[in-house]
Amino acid sequence: MNTLVSDASAAQPSDSSGDSDPMGRMLVIRGGRPLTGRVEVKGAKNLATKAMVAALLGETESVLRDVPDISDVHVVRSLLEVHGVTVTDEGDDVLRLDPSGAVSAHFEEIDAHAGASRIPILFCGPLLHLLGQAFIPDLGGCRIGDRPIDFHLDALRAFGATVEKLPSGIRLSAPAEGLHGADITLPYPSVGATEQVLLTAVRAKGTTELRGAAIEPEIMDLIAVLQKMGAIISYEPNRVIFIEGVDSLRGYDHRAIFDRNEAASWACAALATDGDIFVGGAKQPEMLTFLNVFRKAGGDFDIAEDGIRFRRGGALKPVVVETDVHPGFMTDWQQPLIVALTQAEGVSTVHETVYENRLGFTQALNKMGADIVVHPEGFASPERRVARRALEQAAVITGPTPLHGADVVVPDLRGGYSYVIAALAAEGTSHVRGVEIIRRGYEKFFDKLTALGADFDVVD
Repeated sequence: MNTLVSDASAAQPSDSSGDSDPMGRMLVIRGGRPLTGRVEVKGAKNLATKAMVAALLGETESVLRDVPDISDVHVVRSLLEVHGVTVTDEGDDVLRLDPSGAVSAHFEEIDAHAGASRIPILFCGPLLHLLGQAFIPDLGGCRIGDRPIDFHLDALRAFGATVEKLPSGIRLSAPAEGLHGADITLPYPSVGATEQVLLTAVRAKGTTELRGAAIEPEIMDLIAVLQKMGAIISYEPNRVIFIEGVDSLRGYDHRAIFDRNEAASWACAALATDGDIFVGGAKQPEMLTFLNVFRKAGGDFDIAEDGIRFRRGGALKPVVVETDVHPGFMTDWQQPLIVALTQAEGVSTVHETVYENRLGFTQALNKMGADIVVHPEGFASPERRVARRALEQAAVITGPTPLHGADVVVPDLRGGYSYVIAALAAEGTSHVRGVEIIRRGYEKFFDKLTALGADFDVVD
C-alpha cells in the first residue's frame, strides 16, 4: 500500500507537484521485498543543466530534448528566466530556450533562485561574454566535502576577468576588449572547472589550451552541444582540450545523454533488494566500468537496444573499489553500491578518492545493522591502482549483515537515495526524512518506486 499522507488529504504518492514539496517530507518504508519492474532514465542531470546554461551563448533559440523533471533543472530554469531568457516547455521533455532578452540580474534574485545549487558559477563565462559582468552568490550543494571554486576563479582570471569578493558573494567583470584565450592547467580533472573553461573559451578571442581536463561522457556531450552551436573544439587522449574562440554562436538542437548515475543507482537497488530491474534508456559504453564491478559483486545484466536489465546472478561477492575520475569508477556510484555490499559474503573495501566526506552516510547504515568501518585517512594496499590523495577515505564493509528498519535523515543526494534502498532491503519499517533532496537528481522518484513494487507512504 502506497499513500501520501498530509493534514488535509490522502492520495497516491506522486512526483507531479513540481517544486512545491514542503521541507521535511518523509518516506515511511516497509522493507523486505524485492524491487522488480521497469524504470526509464532521461537526460543526465550533469549534462542537461550545463546545456541549458550554454544556451546563453547562442544568438538564436536552442532546443534541448530528454530534459529530466528534477529540481536542479528547475533551479537552472529559474536562473535563466531571472536573466531574461525565455524558457518554454514544449512537452515530451523538450525545452526551448530563447536568450535574445538576456539581461543582468540583481544578486538577491540570483541568490533566491539558486537555493542550494552550485550551478550559478557556470553562468559566469556566458554572462561575461554577453553582459560584461556576472555575480556568484554563496554556493550550496551537497555536504559531501570541500568543493572549492578556486579552480573556476583561477580559470576566469586567466581569461582576463576581474574577480571581486564581496560579503554577499563574488562579482566578476570582463575587460572592455572582452575575454581572451588562455593556457590553463587544472591541478585535478575537475568536471565543473572543465565545464567552466569550455563555456568561457568558445567565445574568447584566440585559442585556449586546457590541460588536466575532465573527460566524462557528460563533458563530451557538452562539447557536442557547443560544436553544434559553431564552436571549434578538439581534444587529445592525454586530457588536453583545444578551443578556438569564435565571434558568435547560434542555438542548438540536442538530445541529452542518458543519466548513467541514475541507471547505476537502480542497478544497485536490484542488487541490494534481490530484485530485477530493467532500466530503459541505459547504454553499455558509458557504463562499462560500473558493469564490470557490478558483475564482480555477483550481479548479472542483459544488454538490450532500449536499456539494460539488472539482477543478482547468485550470492553477492565482496569487491575492492576505488573511486576516480572517468574512466574510473564514479564517486556517485559508490554510495548505493555500499548498500548492496552489506549483503555480500566477505569483506569489501571502497576507497573514496574524490570527496573527503562522502562516507559519512555509512553511520546510518550501521544504525540499520550494517558492519562498516570508515578509515578517515584511507589506507594503502597492494591492490591500489588510483594514486592516493590527502583527502581520501576508505570504508571496509563486512557482510552479510541483516538490515533492519530505522529512522534516518537524508544527508545528500546519493546518500539519500542509498538510505531509501537500504530501507527497502531491510526488514521492518524505516522513516527516511528530508527526501526532497533526492529530487535534485531522480526524476519522478516516488512514481518509480511505486512501479517497482515498493511499499511506502509519503508524509508531509
